[in-house]
Amino acid sequence: MSAETPSATLAESVESSLRDELAQGDISLATTRPILRHLLAHADLDLFNDEVIAKVRGMVTHLARQVLFALAKSDGITDRGSFADERQNALAAGLMESAPVIGFAHALAVEALTAERLSIRSGIDAVLSPLLQELVASPEGGEAREAMRALSAQARFMQQQRRMELPLGELPAGVFETVCAHCEAALVAEFPRVGHTLTALREEHAESNSRITRLTGLIHQLADKAHRALSVDHAGVSMFVTALEMAGEQSREVAVLSLSENQCARLALTLRAAGLSAAQVEEQFLFLHPDITLPEGFDTLRADRASAALADSAALLERVS
Repeated sequence: MSAETPSATLAESVESSLRDELAQGDISLATTRPILRHLLAHADLDLFNDEVIAKVRGMVTHLARQVLFALAKSDGITDRGSFADERQNALAAGLMESAPVIGFAHALAVEALTAERLSIRSGIDAVLSPLLQELVASPEGGEAREAMRALSAQARFMQQQRRMELPLGELPAGVFETVCAHCEAALVAEFPRVGHTLTALREEHAESNSRITRLTGLIHQLADKAHRALSVDHAGVSMFVTALEMAGEQSREVAVLSLSENQCARLALTLRAAGLSAAQVEEQFLFLHPDITLPEGFDTLRADRASAALADSAALLERVS
């Protein structure tokens, strides 16, 4: 048997190093939700990232408030504001125990804050990216309409994040059902007809109209040009994250959190698995992590090996979640 070539040995070394770093990132992701639940349960947030925790708390409280307003309306209660004020904190406290709910809200908060940070640092518009602007101006009427809807949804998202709001209509089906199930269990003893209210909310819920679904649809429309969405300066943070989710076959929550500094290996592997060259991956790191350099020999890592590492990581996260 012939000896391995130096380039093959280097590629194996790079992959091993990135897998080790990815494993550390897996541990971090696996503990994110339990830690977040702990932080949300305590009023003293001085030692933590106040802005992220406040946004998550505000969004979950807004979810509870929307359900209470709907209940007050269906029960014919006139002073709906007072009705919600009296009950929203207790209802929200229970929702904050739900890993899917706080995980989704946490990812939204990180996404918005990352977009704001890059807007300030690199001038990347948090709402109207160059790619979205191109799609809005598309001569294809259907594509332009969908782009306009996505643009409007993105503008609303950034405004809602500043107000710490999360409309029920923006929840994925699974998270929405979790919210409904918790609210019914928490309220049914005092309000036996809450089930009717939640049935009406379920009938109104249309995930196809959500911002995330619209962004995903736009990237699907790009077809063989979808790789353009993997350039954060061209696509903007939200479309970039959506493309990461699709390219890495991972949850949006994981895709968003891969932008954090302790998930650099995950980000590099996802971009490499999506077919970006080492130079293109390095360019994205200049925007997202200008102080981080890729490991020597990263260009020897094949896309299929990057995909395999991510698949192993996803399997591990599935087991521990």
